[in-house]
Amino acid sequence: MSKVAVIGAGAWGTALAAHAARRDHDVHLWARESDVVRDIEERHENRLFLEGVTLPKTIRASSDPGLVLRGARIVILVPPSAFLRSIAENVAHDVPRDAHIIVATKGIETETLELMNDVVADVMSDRDRKEIAVLSGPSFAREVAAGLPTDVVVASKTDAVAMEIAEALHAPMFRVYTSRDPVGVEVGGALKNVLAIAAGACDGLGLGTNARAALVTRGLSEMARLGVALGGDPLTFMGLSGVGDLILTATGALSRNRTLGMKIAEGIDPATYVASQRTVAEGYGTAKAAWALAQKLGVDAPIIEQVYHVLHEGRPMLDAMRRLTTRAQKNELWGLS
Repeated sequence: MSKVAVIGAGAWGTALAAHAARRDHDVHLWARESDVVRDIEERHENRLFLEGVTLPKTIRASSDPGLVLRGARIVILVPPSAFLRSIAENVAHDVPRDAHIIVATKGIETETLELMNDVVADVMSDRDRKEIAVLSGPSFAREVAAGLPTDVVVASKTDAVAMEIAEALHAPMFRVYTSRDPVGVEVGGALKNVLAIAAGACDGLGLGTNARAALVTRGLSEMARLGVALGGDPLTFMGLSGVGDLILTATGALSRNRTLGMKIAEGIDPATYVASQRTVAEGYGTAKAAWALAQKLGVDAPIIEQVYHVLHEGRPMLDAMRRLTTRAQKNELWGLS
């Protein structure tokens, strides 16, 4: 048994804490909200972010990062992407020197266009960035918290780090594969949220399953192109963190990003809808960063471009669809989207 510290008690962080507790680890969960701490400690439930799911009674919750992190062997960072840098800065001095650090947040930082593991490496510059791992894959938090079968991937440039983390978290109902491509794993986890918004809009407009399949497939091409431009392995996007997570998020009823796309198709203003929600649809902010990154790298990403313009520039959805459907014909494999 190892001490596992989870920083961030949203749905995903709570689900990972629940799984680690079922693996008999000593799990401590940091939450900013005092009512979340009280709920987990007294009711063994996180009603704010994961209502209706009973959590293992062994999970300890606190708003004191020093208490949560003291003696931790594994530290999992899971705040929303917009807050990862500030929260990592606040807890950095409390993270034990010998702890494995796992970044489970999915996104791209808007201001710097950095991936999440790069953000953590910047903040914790005294640590070897090769030993910072990332965790991603098709994993709705509610299903993980309920103990339903899930496969994920943990990636690190250091094989030994990935293997140690995988061995600590692997279980029959939570299979953990390893990868040495953290860049590709992170890009897949970030961009699937943007593409799921497009898929939700496609469904909301009633364009049919043919259109959704085409959009997801061409979106996968954009994901791979951007990932390879950043140094990722193209084969990574055929795996759990690429096509696997994209299929789940673009089609699953529990997807917050797909729901956002469907709401926009109904005529609801995206910023208004996002502001009204307690939980974060990461694709909203990631769309802006992903489009800026694609432009910076010279990567053709027409679906990401249109999602950005609809979300942040007020482009009508039907105009965005027209711009996609009237693009010039191209070779599927060697042409651009």
